[in-house]
Amino acid sequence: METCRRLTTTTTILSLCLLAVSIIRVECLGVNWGTIAIHRLPPQTVVQMLKDNGIGKVKLFDADRNVLKALAGSGIEVMVAVPNEMLEAMNNYDKAVEWVKKNVTAYHFNGGVDIRYVAIGNEPFLTAYNGTYLKTTFPALQNVQRALNEAGLGDIVKATVPFNADVYDSPVDNPVPSAGRFRSDVIEQMQLIVDFLAENKAPFSVNIYPFLSLYLSANFPMDYAFFDGASPLIDNGTKYTNVFDANFDTLVSALKAIGHEDMPIFVGEVGWPTDGDKNANLAYAIRFYNGLMKKLSTNQGTPRRPGYIEVYLFGLLDEDAKSILPGNFERHWGLFRYDGQPKFPIDLSGKGDNQSLVPAQNVTYQPLTWCMLDPEAKDMSKLDDNVDYACTRADCTALAPGSSCSGLDAHASASYAFNSYYQIQNQNPQSCNFQGLAKITTSNISQANCNFTIQIVYSSSTTVWPSLKITALVLASIILLI
Repeated sequence: METCRRLTTTTTILSLCLLAVSIIRVECLGVNWGTIAIHRLPPQTVVQMLKDNGIGKVKLFDADRNVLKALAGSGIEVMVAVPNEMLEAMNNYDKAVEWVKKNVTAYHFNGGVDIRYVAIGNEPFLTAYNGTYLKTTFPALQNVQRALNEAGLGDIVKATVPFNADVYDSPVDNPVPSAGRFRSDVIEQMQLIVDFLAENKAPFSVNIYPFLSLYLSANFPMDYAFFDGASPLIDNGTKYTNVFDANFDTLVSALKAIGHEDMPIFVGEVGWPTDGDKNANLAYAIRFYNGLMKKLSTNQGTPRRPGYIEVYLFGLLDEDAKSILPGNFERHWGLFRYDGQPKFPIDLSGKGDNQSLVPAQNVTYQPLTWCMLDPEAKDMSKLDDNVDYACTRADCTALAPGSSCSGLDAHASASYAFNSYYQIQNQNPQSCNFQGLAKITTSNISQANCNFTIQIVYSSSTTVWPSLKITALVLASIILLI
């Protein structure tokens, strides 16, 4: 629907977009579709799932050919991306032209892919990157937008940079939204980037995660992470009852400080994980999304930016091969599980009429067999080493403290690790041995809230294997259980 495709502040368009949301649920709402999974759902299955749930926008983290082919003709608005590792290459204009031709222009035809944005990197100024992409992001943005313009697509497709909210903050002695400023180490580049976005009528993209505020600070007030009321922050008489609004308005103030108070903003990522931490669970996710959806459906905006906010939820599917360096929760952001089954009821229209989302259809699973610790195993001296081996090659984040499977005893924890490895190995019988410690069973060994996964069947050519470095951080906490 055209009324939802471009940011605007006019009353008429706001009313139309609100009407659109109430009629077709989520036409104005986007989701992030990440694909860092051990066994991916077929792209065609995911696209049909998006359509079945009325989701009208999707944000990608690359420009995967198979994904874009599946999106062709779907009517879904798409944001493709230049990954961080390609930013330096995009500093060469000829390579930027080649990238745009291959990943944007090639899909712009009647019945093709409705590409609306190109994301330049992903949170490239994140503090943890120590300036790695500080000098290459802006030239990449310039070259990609120039290539889009010269291809005749500049009025339709806008390049922007998805920033993490850590690019701005408020002074320690005045921690209020009106005092928001961009970080001193990135301010020069931010000025160049925002000036360029304004020149090309492109929006500013920001990722806001209330969960991380709670995760990173033991003293952060719990209720302030949600939308159902909290002791308000007072900023010169303005009340803030949730951290999302306060964070968003800190950005508005930072933009004002560099001369762009009216810069259009969309939230490129916002969501709540369901596992991997004591605060990452279904109950909190439901609470968060119910509050967020209600807020978005009313178009109330924030104190400093009232009106419609364009939002992309993070994320669509769990990604069990993502890096867990930020935390074990990184693999559990999905509204849907790895297999496209919804995790909890939700009303994406914001009316509060929670119901199950439409699951992925015709998903094929591997046979109903599991790998478990053999209760008759004699030599347990090598158990820790074998659990270590399994968890460095499979996803064991649900075993970490505070997670859904953290209550398992030592033997069940070992079975969980063994089964995780067995499943990613496509149930190869040789992968359920572990030096004689394991055996295959046809009995479902899941316990209470801890699900022992049966993986889906999909082509091994699309399998993404997690590296040793990615998964090793979870091992210490798991081995303590054993």
